[in-house]
Amino acid sequence: MTPVVLKCGDAPLPLALRSLDVFNAPALPEKDDFDEAFAKLETVDNARLVIVGDDGAFAAALTRLMRSERLHIELAYVPEERTDATHAYGLRTGSKAATIAVSGTARRLPLIRDDAGIALVGEAHVHGSEHDGELIGEAYVDDKRLFSGTVPGMRVVPIPELPGLRAAIDKRRWFGGHRWLTGRAVQLGSPSAVLTRDGIRTERAVKRSTFYRHDQDWLLVYDS
Repeated sequence: MTPVVLKCGDAPLPLALRSLDVFNAPALPEKDDFDEAFAKLETVDNARLVIVGDDGAFAAALTRLMRSERLHIELAYVPEERTDATHAYGLRTGSKAATIAVSGTARRLPLIRDDAGIALVGEAHVHGSEHDGELIGEAYVDDKRLFSGTVPGMRVVPIPELPGLRAAIDKRRWFGGHRWLTGRAVQLGSPSAVLTRDGIRTERAVKRSTFYRHDQDWLLVYDS
């Protein structure tokens, strides 16, 4: 196994990664920012890409692996602090995450994406585009109705086991927290909704949005 590191933005580089091949990218890397790292990965056996950054960078890396048909490459995540993705997948942070990125074992997981072809690694939050932010519409998780009418918002989270995702109305119950529904896909119809995926907000409101399990899995590095 040969790790290659993509350091995104000002994220600190842990000591355990400094002897590896390290490439620099913006805090939110775009398509061309992966070219050097991918070129290096193509020359090694058992390739592993290590992302040092936040959930937005991690999601961008998984999106590029998916779109470029490189899902055979293992993906490791080294955030400085806890994030939605570390919570969703039970991952470590800082120096411990860096050690796992080098010596951990990859596990095959369901890949959750949306209809815009963007991978989800932590959480998507959906709300209305008006000033009060209330979400109007209807949403289903597989064939189960999540809501119909007006709600404060909706959140979608990937899970490491099948069927692949869970969704909830963005409102806690008096007891037990959110009411989660699990499934393979969640579909939303709304007059006007705004999406925030892994901390990145869409520029335009949408009338429909779908998150679903991709037809291929991905490889996430865990503690061995």
